[in-house]
Amino acid sequence: MASILPNPYLDSTDEDIHYHLDLGTKTHNLPFVCVGGSPNRMRAFAMFMHKELRLQGDGEDVKDICTGTDRYCMFKTGPVLFISLSYGIGIPSISIMLHEFIKLLHHARCCDVIIIRIGTSGGIGIAPGSVVITDTAVDSFFQPRFEQVILDNVVTRSTELDKELAEELFNRSKEIPNFPTLIGHTMCQGRLDRALCSFSKEKKNIEMESTVFAAMCGVCALKGISSLVIKQKF
Repeated sequence: MASILPNPYLDSTDEDIHYHLDLGTKTHNLPFVCVGGSPNRMRAFAMFMHKELRLQGDGEDVKDICTGTDRYCMFKTGPVLFISLSYGIGIPSISIMLHEFIKLLHHARCCDVIIIRIGTSGGIGIAPGSVVITDTAVDSFFQPRFEQVILDNVVTRSTELDKELAEELFNRSKEIPNFPTLIGHTMCQGRLDRALCSFSKEKKNIEMESTVFAAMCGVCALKGISSLVIKQKF
């Protein structure tokens, strides 16, 4: 993975400090696979995976790797690493985490990494409790893109996720009874509870992080997928 990241300066640094994760490349060796979500959910999921992988112990002693920071939480069990957003939500928060986390993968020389994002979302015509496996994230114009102003350029990146991985997860979901699952697109929109809000309640958010997640997985050549539980029907 060291040759894939589009940043030629990473390997020339003496030590790469990931401030928001309280980790540095000289003190941590982290060959892992990542699953993302909220702090309590991720710890519970780590304990569940500890049991499913039949690892020694009961998993109750799983520790937060990022104890030196209040910004993010991280748990590891077996080959799976769980990262959560312990402060804030939305594109800014997940973008900060992804930049530092993907650099950790780079320095640890991890290969064949799969990132699964876990969260909740509103759904258009989809019953609450359903699970949507996202194959493409779209913006407010229903376009599969993530646009960012970088210096004097507007950079547009694709938000297509891994279709084969989506199909594999969907097929696995059929093995679980009473587990309504479908593959679909996820729209990333704004929120109502900001200090500034210039749109109506009728245009409130459906989901708030999918486009940047998909874009960064794509540009860094990572297999990524998003799995969302529908909490509200629009």
